[in-house]
Amino acid sequence: MSTATEERRESWGGRTAFIVAAISSAIGLGNIWRFPGVAYENGGGAFLIPYAVAFLTAGLPILFLDYAVGHRFRASAPLSYRRLDRRLEPIGWWQVACCFVIAIYYAVVIAWALGYTARAFTQAWGDDATGYFVTEFVQAGAPGFNLDFVAPVLIPLAVVWTLTIAVLCLGIKRGLRVANKVTLPVLVVVFTAIVAYSLTLDGAIQGVNAFFHPSWAALGDPRVWIAAYGHIFFSFSIAFGIMVTYASYVGRKADLTGSGAVVAFGNCSFEILAGIGVFATLGFLATQQSTTVADLDGIQGVGLAFMTFPTLLTQMPGGTVVGVLFFFCLVVAGFTSLLSILQVVSAALQDKTGASPARAGFLVGLVAGIPSVLLFATTNGLNALDVMDAFINNIGVVTSAILMLIGIAWLSGKTSVLSRHLNAVSSIKTGRLWRALLRFIAPIILVAVLISGAGVYVTDGYGEYPMRFQVLYGWLVIALVAVFAVGMSFRRYQRPLADEYTPVNPDALAAEVEKHREEMSAGRSES
Repeated sequence: MSTATEERRESWGGRTAFIVAAISSAIGLGNIWRFPGVAYENGGGAFLIPYAVAFLTAGLPILFLDYAVGHRFRASAPLSYRRLDRRLEPIGWWQVACCFVIAIYYAVVIAWALGYTARAFTQAWGDDATGYFVTEFVQAGAPGFNLDFVAPVLIPLAVVWTLTIAVLCLGIKRGLRVANKVTLPVLVVVFTAIVAYSLTLDGAIQGVNAFFHPSWAALGDPRVWIAAYGHIFFSFSIAFGIMVTYASYVGRKADLTGSGAVVAFGNCSFEILAGIGVFATLGFLATQQSTTVADLDGIQGVGLAFMTFPTLLTQMPGGTVVGVLFFFCLVVAGFTSLLSILQVVSAALQDKTGASPARAGFLVGLVAGIPSVLLFATTNGLNALDVMDAFINNIGVVTSAILMLIGIAWLSGKTSVLSRHLNAVSSIKTGRLWRALLRFIAPIILVAVLISGAGVYVTDGYGEYPMRFQVLYGWLVIALVAVFAVGMSFRRYQRPLADEYTPVNPDALAAEVEKHREEMSAGRSES
């Protein structure tokens, strides 16, 4: 292993910091507003079965694969794939491009949550939360190409990008590690308090029962299984460079699979907690309106957070306090995920050009922030976000996962080497089953997910948007991701030793790790 590379590369400074960072990345807006609705609409309690199967057959195996690639090759996603096999570098740049696109619209949702945190003090949405959000806050117009700025969105979005650039410029130890160390405990404590309070409301049990009530017939619907696998990829932050990048900053003796298990189970636990809290409050709203949870509108996504939930707050005892805390949680969860997404881009720029973390962080934040403001702080922002999010997640990220699995498991044939690397440092061992899941099960399922998502867009389009609008914010974005991925792969690296890196032999690494653990055990015995 290149000692020059080791000395130059930033690090988390410990396994705990890595786990906190990885959990902070995985726990985002989707855990709070996406999972409860997806589970409810796909069989309720019965959905937990395909969810668990997807977790075990795709989520954990690909999470471990991301860790192995990043940790073994000690670089950003593009350079890690290049060091694995020169032909795979475009996959890394595809992932970087996906992260860039996600970041420019993800930031505006954080800005909405920040704006609503302030408005929750006075419940500015009044008696018509839906009308307020659409007509007064985002001021949504017809799908078009206008640049009419919306002040309620523009101001908090500028704040979000200013804070993001500041943290990115500070680097891994002084920036991301400190931010995650503060925000994750705050998020967990505050959100747990909200859930505990929601369970005391009238009708809370009705809502929780609606969430967990199993519809066993749903297990026979292939779309439910596809939804489970799709959500696992969305939730775990896998297959688009984040965990490859994060693992590259981990010390060489760290327990990778043990850390991955902690991250995965922590993320899933938070999702279940979010589901209980969200549906407890929906049960209260249904009781107040003398209806059932099934008859409520907007139980996931933007509708849940900015329309249904504010309506609930106006009727809930202590709604002002709960509202401030809830939207604050959305800000915190979204901000840590945004940092992880942009670190993928920053790390790739550092490796490609030799830029310092501060310079790369500033450039990435600036280049991402400008189109974010121009596209999403306007009256067209809500429409553009809806289309771009659908295409980049259902086509861009899933395609990334398929390319990654085919490239590593079939084209390069390096899964055995990566398995040995994981086993050299980890407590949970990988073997034939892990390799079989990566070579056969996960690719087949992902192709089904891609066909189900992209096929509808090809034949029927997406939503009610004009076709030229879908082409501009959907298909053109995917095309630009592909062009960027190929084009950047031909650009030469300016950083020294980019192609002169020799990973440590797994057997030598295992011996080194064993010696380290014996020394640690002896030290504890003496003390």
